[in-house]
Amino acid sequence: MIAAISDQPLDVAAHEAAVAHPAAGATVSFAGVVRDHDGGKSVTELEYVGHPTAQALVEEIAAEFAARPEVHAVAISHRVGLLGIGDVALACAVSASHRGQAFTACAELVDEVKARLPIWKRQVFTDGAEEWVACP
Repeated sequence: MIAAISDQPLDVAAHEAAVAHPAAGATVSFAGVVRDHDGGKSVTELEYVGHPTAQALVEEIAAEFAARPEVHAVAISHRVGLLGIGDVALACAVSASHRGQAFTACAELVDEVKARLPIWKRQVFTDGAEEWVACP
């Protein structure tokens, strides 16, 4: 299981490899990527700042999903620091016996991380304005 908060670039393929399991009939991965716009404004970069409890909480969330009977393995990482357009901010992968289970678990994992993980996001726009996005 991977459960990490990192200031290093994230590798989705490494997350997929980490959840490989002989009983898995499906692996579903997700890459949350920094896009160049938000709310009709052009974005130049994002900065993520994590609360000191973020590592323990991402481990807790990963363990909760790994304990699901239909899930074989989970890998999830959230990046912190300054990110550019196209960088992966959130990487996760889930393996399960069947594709529906893997898709559902991966989608729910992403939603749970976004709802519970104490990471703040600062967006910088091309006009120089900045915006902090709400944290759970």
